[in-house]
Amino acid sequence: MRTPPDHPPPPAVPTARDRGDACPGTLRLHAADDGALARVRIPGGVLRLDQAGALGRAARDLGDGELHLTSRGNVQLRGLDAGCVRELAARLDAAGLLPSHRNERVRNIVASPLSGLDGRGHLDVRQWLGALDRMLCGSEAAGGLSGRFLFALDDGRGDVAALAADVTLRAAPDGGARLLVGDTGVLHVDARDVQDAPRLALLAAEAFLEAADGRAWRVSELPGGVGEVVRLLRGRGVPAAVGARPAMPVGHAPPPGVVTGSGGADPDGATAISVLAPLGRFSAAQWAELTAAAHRELRLTPWRGAVLPGSPAAALTRLAAAGLITDSSSPLLGVGACVGHPGCARSLADVRADAALHTGGAPRTGGALPVYWSGCDRRCGRPRGDHVDVVAAPGGYGVAVVRGGRHYTGATIADPSELAAAVAAARVAGLDG
Repeated sequence: MRTPPDHPPPPAVPTARDRGDACPGTLRLHAADDGALARVRIPGGVLRLDQAGALGRAARDLGDGELHLTSRGNVQLRGLDAGCVRELAARLDAAGLLPSHRNERVRNIVASPLSGLDGRGHLDVRQWLGALDRMLCGSEAAGGLSGRFLFALDDGRGDVAALAADVTLRAAPDGGARLLVGDTGVLHVDARDVQDAPRLALLAAEAFLEAADGRAWRVSELPGGVGEVVRLLRGRGVPAAVGARPAMPVGHAPPPGVVTGSGGADPDGATAISVLAPLGRFSAAQWAELTAAAHRELRLTPWRGAVLPGSPAAALTRLAAAGLITDSSSPLLGVGACVGHPGCARSLADVRADAALHTGGAPRTGGALPVYWSGCDRRCGRPRGDHVDVVAAPGGYGVAVVRGGRHYTGATIADPSELAAAVAAARVAGLDG
């Protein structure tokens, strides 16, 4: 099915920015075909039980009742009335989900969701998470960041470090950390100074803003690369230097099921449980079950799932009955989709319905590439890394493979009866490289 490389789906290259950043937030809604959309930033994906309850009630009372997860572990509420901003803000403010009105859209932080639970990281990044979020909320300069700018806090396993963040802190085996700006390693933080790492991450973001001078929203768009960011960091007393990306293992998303390790297991051997939201969304009933199963908090993941620390393995049975993905046998494992028609005016198809219908038979033996369904060639929410790219087109669906950042031309499937087989074949063939 594959031919020589064609072109990557919209690559990250230097881009001229001649308009304002329209990225939605809690206080700035986006008008969609199914109503207004709010994007609620959840730094590190961490929600207390009361906060999860407040989000669920807001979705039910003000929107369509569903909670849509993003590829950054944030939550989108859809079907909102455009005039609900004040009430939504009041509800989320009361729950502690809106600590800064000025900087609410820049609180984009992903963090290793299993950190501190399974004993596999070099450092529990929760100590970084709270500090970085407080600094972001309090920084007047950081308010100038785009709503797309991303921080990653990786505990050393390499999971969120693979998500192409703009500024990454990655724990090192020696107890210190590496600071990366884009793909470039710029500083090693000694173990004795590791608590200062969030401040250094914020300084890197503020240096990016000065280097960008309004011309870029992401580090990958800087016309001159990260050299100017490093120069500005040195001017702030940070001994940064342009270096290669450190060679460290690449981790993966938490699989659905029981999380075991050294974090204080229950009698079943579980330190936490992990579930995935089918096609990235929780219904009102599913969210209620998820919250009820949580012990003390929920950790939403950039892979559109949730980790529940301290919840017993037995809770998985109830969550599976609610329709959540709780083990690797689910046919919807690895299947994602944008909102599609009728929620998005640009979409050429009801991709969520088609994804559920035509990827249910994907073979599991030996694994399969993830597959992402898009309603148009913008590919909103598409995953990082290797995957099968299914895009609605006027003549049907284009099915192709993305590997190593390259987009390999596939085929356009016009006959719906052939679509499931084409997607299943691409998911397996793409593993062969």
